[in-house]
Amino acid sequence: MRITKYTHACLRIEHSGGVLVIDPGVFSEPEALEGADAVLITHEHVDHVDIDKLRAAAAHQPALTVHTHPDVEATLTDLDADVFPVSPGDTFVAAGMTVRAHGGQHAVIHPDIPRIVNVGFTIDGPDGPIYHPGDSYFVPDEQIATLFVPVSAPWLRLAEAIDFARAVKPERAFALHDSLYVEAGQQMVTGHMTRLSGTHYTRLDPGTTI
Repeated sequence: MRITKYTHACLRIEHSGGVLVIDPGVFSEPEALEGADAVLITHEHVDHVDIDKLRAAAAHQPALTVHTHPDVEATLTDLDADVFPVSPGDTFVAAGMTVRAHGGQHAVIHPDIPRIVNVGFTIDGPDGPIYHPGDSYFVPDEQIATLFVPVSAPWLRLAEAIDFARAVKPERAFALHDSLYVEAGQQMVTGHMTRLSGTHYTRLDPGTTI
């Protein structure tokens, strides 16, 4: 299995059964969706779903499927692809991979801003589940091998990212939602996460494949 980290919150997961893309937003590169069989969308914010990119991908891949919460599905009515509703607790297959949905709500940005839905996804990998939480710190009730942990956003403090990694207890963790800091900020985040997260932590440059 190959996982490619694209800018900000987008992951591309490839194996012999297909290509799965999670959260192709406005910051992520269009090539993340090339040849994709299925797309998972955690929530409606534009840094996690770019409708124009999805339309272009669907035009080139008629069999493309999209899996997301019903609230997000309602915004994709003009998308020329099969869109399947997903709720926390669901298990389904996308691009030949077994996926489980977790969570339910976006993290609090501010008490004056209404919360929206957010569905995190675990994908079965060859050495254990891979977890993309979207914009939340929901801890799933399963052992995670590979965690992608959000580290920069208007809604988070670094202490929360550290505590989230400690709570999940993955074998390894990689930075997610990580494009909002300048280089000095990135270095500080990486230093603290490396020392305090309780796991092997790495920030991948966009386009890096593991």
